[in-house]
Amino acid sequence: MTDSDILAALEARLGHVHAKLRLGIEQDHEARVFGEGIRFFHLENWYSVHSLIRNSLRFTGLLGRARRNALSIQVREHAVTLRRLPPAFDGYTLLHLSDLHLDINDGTLDAISRSVRELPPYDACVLTGDYRARTYGDIDETLRRLERLRVHLGETVFAVLGNHDSVRMVPAIEAMGVRVLLNESVPIARGDQNIYLAGIDDAHYFRVDSIEKAAEALPLDAVRILLSHTPEIYRQAACAEFDLMLCGHTHGGQICLPGGYPVTLDARIPRRLGRGRWDYQGMIGYTSAGAGTSIVDVRLNCPPEITLHRLHRPATS
Repeated sequence: MTDSDILAALEARLGHVHAKLRLGIEQDHEARVFGEGIRFFHLENWYSVHSLIRNSLRFTGLLGRARRNALSIQVREHAVTLRRLPPAFDGYTLLHLSDLHLDINDGTLDAISRSVRELPPYDACVLTGDYRARTYGDIDETLRRLERLRVHLGETVFAVLGNHDSVRMVPAIEAMGVRVLLNESVPIARGDQNIYLAGIDDAHYFRVDSIEKAAEALPLDAVRILLSHTPEIYRQAACAEFDLMLCGHTHGGQICLPGGYPVTLDARIPRRLGRGRWDYQGMIGYTSAGAGTSIVDVRLNCPPEITLHRLHRPATS
C-alpha cells in the first residue's frame, strides 16, 4: 500500500483525528534519541548502548548463555477467578503474547512459532504490542514475520499496538485476520452469554490511549478485560472497573540480577507490577515478561514467556 492508501485506510478505520494525531507524533519523533522531554527518549535508538551491553556480557563470559536464554521460551499458566464470569465461559482460555520484536534476529520467530504450535487448545489469542525491534523506519519485514506467525495462532486474534509499533501497520495486521483494538471494545459471545474485551492505543510513548473511550460501551455488570501494552495505566483501568488487565512492555527486566530482580523496567510502576500476576483495588493484572527481546537479543535471570490465562468462575460450596 502507498502512504496515501494507508492514510485513507487509517482514517476510515480510526477517524480523521486519531489517525492524524498518531501519524503526526510518529513523524515528529520517529528517529530521535532525545526529543521534547524524557517521554520521547528511546534507549534502543542509542546504538552505543547495544555494544556496551554485548561487550559487558562477553567480558563476563555470559553472552552465549544470555543469547540461548532468549530463545528458551517458557509456557506459563495463569488461573483467573472472576466473580461475574458467565457459566458458558468457565475454562475459557486466552493465549497471551507480548513484546515479540520479531525482526531483532532470525531465531525469535522460529522459537515463538515452535512454542505456540506445541500448546494445548485455547479459545482466543491476544497480542499486547511491540511487534518490531526498532521504534522507527521500515515496517515491511516485521509484517512479513508477523504474517508467518499468524498462521499458528488460531482463528480468533486480538491485538493492541506498543511503543515500538507504527499505526501504519494496522491495515496490514487487520488484513491478516487480527482485530486491532485502538481505544475500542468488542463483545465475545458463547451462546447467549458475553464477556467484553477492550484495548487501548500505546500509553507509554505515544500517549494516545483513552480508557474512557474504550470502556464507554461496556456494561458495568459484565466481565471486562483490558489489553494494554504497558501496565502504567493500572490506576485508570481499576477505576474504570475492569476485572482483568493483560499487558507487557517491561520484559520483566530482561537482564535481571540473581533471583530475577530487574535492573530496570522502563515503566513508572511499582516493581511488583513488573512481571507476572498482581492485584490492584480489586482488579487482577498480569504483566508478561514477553516472548522476544529488546535492544539486544539476550536474557539473564528472566526467561521469555507465552502465557495461557484460564478464566474460571468462583468455586461453590
